[in-house]
Amino acid sequence: MAVHGRLIAGSGDDIPVRTPRVPAREAAERELSDPRYHQHDPNPIQRALDWLWDHVDALFRTAAGTTPGGWIGLLVIAACVLLLIVALRLRLGTVRRTPTTNGALFADAPRTAAEHRAAAARHAAEGRWNQAIQDRMRALVLALEERALLTPGPGRTADEAATEAGRALPAHADRLRTAARTFDDVTYGGRPGTEPAYTLLTSLDTDLQQAKPDLANTPTGSHG
Repeated sequence: MAVHGRLIAGSGDDIPVRTPRVPAREAAERELSDPRYHQHDPNPIQRALDWLWDHVDALFRTAAGTTPGGWIGLLVIAACVLLLIVALRLRLGTVRRTPTTNGALFADAPRTAAEHRAAAARHAAEGRWNQAIQDRMRALVLALEERALLTPGPGRTADEAATEAGRALPAHADRLRTAARTFDDVTYGGRPGTEPAYTLLTSLDTDLQQAKPDLANTPTGSHG
């Protein structure tokens, strides 16, 4: 019979065995804390993933239980949502990023103005207005550098080039700023290029080839 933590034999010469509860529990805890018993336990990341998966599974089971048709009904709803997302994406087009003017104007190996003009013409002939606008803007800036109306700057942005060129050619400053914005819009703003926009850049490029600089504001050594 157990009385207050003691196991007492019924009679005879049996010796009572006393097993204090607290020390026994502490001994068991020390034994179980041995790393040998836990070397195959899942790590904290695995336990967290298991917990998350259990909750997701429970959520889906609950949704399936309350959806007409069970799992099949849930899959039909998911397919409808996916089709709706695709339809909206096709309807709205490519998600536009916030326009930025921090990108460099030239991203590839150096080329001449004539090479960029030829590339722009090829893109325009195939209706690739984004690329046509980009190459025409690069041709425009390179042509000004070749005439020493701009100081060569490989990391220069379209805005920076337009601002500097506008000082040398003040009569065209507004059109240069518009051309730079057009370049930034199609390159970094996610906006589609258009034929009218390309035509404006082409016209500006042609006019600049004949433009006479303001010698007081051109870089040192300019010969126009």
